[in-house]
Amino acid sequence: MFTGLVQEVGTVTSLEDGRLVVRCSTPAALGDSISLNGVCLTVVAGDSGTLSFDVAEETGARAKPFRGRVNVEPALRAGAPLGGHYVQGHVDGIGTVHAVTPEGNGVRLVLEVPPSLLRYCVEKGSIAVDGVALTIAAVSRGRVEMALIPHTLAETTLSDLSAGDLVNLEADILAKYVERLLTVTMRA
Repeated sequence: MFTGLVQEVGTVTSLEDGRLVVRCSTPAALGDSISLNGVCLTVVAGDSGTLSFDVAEETGARAKPFRGRVNVEPALRAGAPLGGHYVQGHVDGIGTVHAVTPEGNGVRLVLEVPPSLLRYCVEKGSIAVDGVALTIAAVSRGRVEMALIPHTLAETTLSDLSAGDLVNLEADILAKYVERLLTVTMRA
């Protein structure tokens, strides 16, 4: 499990034959779970300054391609403060940046969200965008809006976004469980 609080921004150095190599300083051991742009991956190799991961075809089908800068977060350790939101590192779909607009000392990020995920989006609810836990400021016409503060922009890759870019999305796990429970209860 993750919190959506990015620990550092790493850089993809290669992705060949399903092996992804990322330059970062996050300490990790063989078998550790690391979130890269919101995708939970298992460390299969590492040395000083790089971590390697095997990327399954399923991951490639559900998440945007790995390239350039990536948000890096190690898994939450037992007893550590949660701090962010419940994030599993299981990408539910891909959204598209509709607009990035200056707003005060931050920006307003507007995303087009697939209908299959939009049903889990509520004002003041949570969503993970490229692995970053965010609070939804508004929902309307197939879009969600988030207000990004300077700290988030400085510490994540969200400052790189512009209209037309793709982002990995993970809906709030609690909303998915509530929907499932209601569906099962209604059928009984």
